[in-house]
Amino acid sequence: MPLRDMYRPPAAESLVDGVGLFDGQGWIHKGMDINAIRKRFLFPHSERIVTNNAATTQVPVDLLKMHVSLARDYENVHRGQSKASQKMTTMLDDAYNTIAAFLNAPEGKKSIVLYRNTTEAINSVMYSLLTEFRDGDNMVTTMMEHNSNYVPWYAMCKEILPKFGVNVQCRIVNFSRETGELDLEHMARLIDHRTKLVCCSGASNFLGVKNPLKIIREMTRNSGYFQPGGRRGSFLLVDAAQLMPSSPVDLKALDLDFLAFSFHKMLAPFGIGVLYAKASILSSLPPFLYGGDMIAQGQVSPEKVGYNALPWKYSAGTPNILGAIISAQALRLLLDLTLSPKKHVYFATEKPIEYWVVNAAMTRISLYLRILTQHALERLSGVPGIQIYGPKDAAKRTSLVAFNIKGINPMSLAEEMAEYGVEARAGCHCATLAHHYLGLDPPASCRLSFYIYNTIQEVDYAVRVVRRLAARPSRCVVNASLQQDSAVTGYD
Repeated sequence: MPLRDMYRPPAAESLVDGVGLFDGQGWIHKGMDINAIRKRFLFPHSERIVTNNAATTQVPVDLLKMHVSLARDYENVHRGQSKASQKMTTMLDDAYNTIAAFLNAPEGKKSIVLYRNTTEAINSVMYSLLTEFRDGDNMVTTMMEHNSNYVPWYAMCKEILPKFGVNVQCRIVNFSRETGELDLEHMARLIDHRTKLVCCSGASNFLGVKNPLKIIREMTRNSGYFQPGGRRGSFLLVDAAQLMPSSPVDLKALDLDFLAFSFHKMLAPFGIGVLYAKASILSSLPPFLYGGDMIAQGQVSPEKVGYNALPWKYSAGTPNILGAIISAQALRLLLDLTLSPKKHVYFATEKPIEYWVVNAAMTRISLYLRILTQHALERLSGVPGIQIYGPKDAAKRTSLVAFNIKGINPMSLAEEMAEYGVEARAGCHCATLAHHYLGLDPPASCRLSFYIYNTIQEVDYAVRVVRRLAARPSRCVVNASLQQDSAVTGYD
């Protein structure tokens, strides 16, 4: 019997309605209605096992329908006095408010900047801070970073600032090769009174590990660096692309300076990323892009150009209006799918979002994904020759598991898995530094990652496929001559 027939994806009617997590004292998680959630998506009808969610999540039908419905009043914002323009402007403004509320941003929408993705958001910080770095400064990042939170800083320190005679050192924090956890002692040694900025991921897209942001925040506060304007302490930028989809992120509690993430990992279509920054910082820094709505009305002359109020100071040109509206609605829909999947409470409404609701929903997501991830870790650990990267405890990681199997090419393994409906990811996942740091040759791994619509049965199916392919490695042996082409690079 062909392997595809032996391990056919489970039928929709066999899926569990929910899974509970028992903590030894009582139920701390009443399972989500997975059947009701899955009915909001198209992919279950195509026998796809969607396990590449760390790269991108699936888009619910509700958002696709909303995108079409917006065409009736399609118009540019902040232009003229047409009713359609006014309506679209109001919806865009509401989108900013929704994003701010979801993050519990202390200063509301003034601290929200929209870009195309996390990468562009991080680059915008680099260019805005560029002229503030002084000769002899340093910045600290980590060995587990996505390329988007390392390469811009490498370019700044090695390629851009030296041309202006400014020498800034880029320092890189190690992580444990055994557990994947960040070496906090090493980080403490690297941060000093000349550290202007510390950049770290909220969670690694390769190791899965969640970093202790409150501890890192304390390190930056106590660095002794003097920022322009008299503030003491290093800036902290967090790449939250992997953290936001599965964890509550309370900016009032975390007190971060910068945070970036992408909506396409949180059910929305591609094209919108978020930069949160403290309003005081955004007010003092120059913008990344110039022109359009970032200019104050009528304030352009040969002598002076006046910039718009926040957040519009950082909104150059015509924005992705529909993308911003749909992305904010994805957050509202995520609340509904998690807390009340059979009816809309927040989606397509003007109902204010209170942060305790966000915290409840994201905590429920976090606990459910912990169940799936722990199940995957336990089942995969029994595969002969497997090496799993990152913490073995799902409570310390996000819902992804990256691994290699001795003697098997990870890219070929992912291709073989795809033949049986399992959509894994293979490559360096843009965590090139970490793969080299672990001495992987080629610098690549295979990765399964889960989201709210995945089930225990799908995890079991994916693991059975991995186990069967591992038992017959002749079709996917390591090719020693493999070049680092786009397949190895594996950009997310």
